[in-house]
Amino acid sequence: MITTDFRGAAKRLDDIDLPRIAATIGVGEDELHAVLDVETGGGSGFDAKGRPRMLFEPHVFYRELSDAERARAVTAGLAYRTWGERPYPSDSYPRLIGAMAINRAAALRSASWGLGQIMGFNASLAGFASVDALVSAFMADEEAHLAAMVSFITASGLDDELRRHDWTGFARGYNGAGYAKNRYHLKLASAFAKWQGIRDTSWSPADAAEDASAVDKSTVALHRGSRGEDVRALQSDLATVGSYTGKIDGDFGPATEAAVVAFQKIAGILPDGWAGDETIDAIKAALVAKPATVDDRISDLERRVSALEAAQPPHHLTTEGFSCCAFSLRPSPHCA
Repeated sequence: MITTDFRGAAKRLDDIDLPRIAATIGVGEDELHAVLDVETGGGSGFDAKGRPRMLFEPHVFYRELSDAERARAVTAGLAYRTWGERPYPSDSYPRLIGAMAINRAAALRSASWGLGQIMGFNASLAGFASVDALVSAFMADEEAHLAAMVSFITASGLDDELRRHDWTGFARGYNGAGYAKNRYHLKLASAFAKWQGIRDTSWSPADAAEDASAVDKSTVALHRGSRGEDVRALQSDLATVGSYTGKIDGDFGPATEAAVVAFQKIAGILPDGWAGDETIDAIKAALVAKPATVDDRISDLERRVSALEAAQPPHHLTTEGFSCCAFSLRPSPHCA
C-alpha cells in the first residue's frame, strides 16, 4: 500500500543481490553496476527521507491526461507539452503529490522510480500488475528495484545488448532517442570498464541452493522465482485477504513478493518475502477470519435450515395458486 509520505521499509541491497539477479539474464554484476551508475549515479534507490528515488516528468503527465485535466495541470505548472521546458526541482515529490490531486494513476505513471528509474507507465514490463504495486514494492526494498529493472530489460529485448556489451544499442532502447545527446552509451561503457577493475562479490548459482536449504523453514518452496500451482494458490489467497492485486499466474515475481512482505508486516511475521510455514498458516488463518459476505451468511443459514428440515417434515405456506417452502431462502427444486 502506498502511504501518503511514500515511506516504507527502505531496505538496501544485500551484497549478493546484484550477482544473483544478474545471473538470471546471463550477465555479471558489472553490467548491472554500469546501468545503475548511469541511472542513479550508483547511489541509493531511496532519497534522504527514505522515499523511493523519483523524478516526475511533466511532459509525460501532459500526454497521460484528458483535455480538461491537462488544462488544470498546465495552469498549475505540472504539465508541459515537451521535455525540458523548465528545469527539474531538487525534490519532485511536491510536484507528484500535486499531480496526483488531478489524476492519481496518471501522476504515478508519469514518474521514473528507484534504482533503475523505471517509468511508472512501464510497470507491466517491470513485472507488476499496476503502477501502485510497483511503487509499493519499491518503497520496501531495493531488491525489488533491481529485479524490476532486469524484468524491464528482458521484456524490452535489451538483455542481448547487455550480454554483448552493445552500449549504443542498450542506451537507445533504455534511454530513448536522446541517448546520444546525453552520452548515455559512453557513460555506460565507462562505468562498465570501471567495474571490470573491481573485485566481484563471491557468489555462484550453487550458493543459492545452499542458502535456501540453510533457511530455518521446513517447507520453504515459495519465493522469488518459484512457479506453479502452489504459487497460483498463494496469489489467490493473498488476493482474497486483500494483500495482492496482481495476476493469478503462478509466477512468483516482484509483485507477489511485495504482497507477501505486506501481509507479513500486518501479521507480525519477519517480512522476508518467503512464504514458509508460518506465513502460509497465517494466511489460512486470515482466510478463516475474513468477514463473511452476504452469500456466505445465506449459505450458512441454508445449512442450518437443512438440519431443521432433516429433523422434522418441512412446513409449507400455501395460498391460492402459490406454494413455497417456509424455510427456503433461494428458489429450490422442491418448492413448487
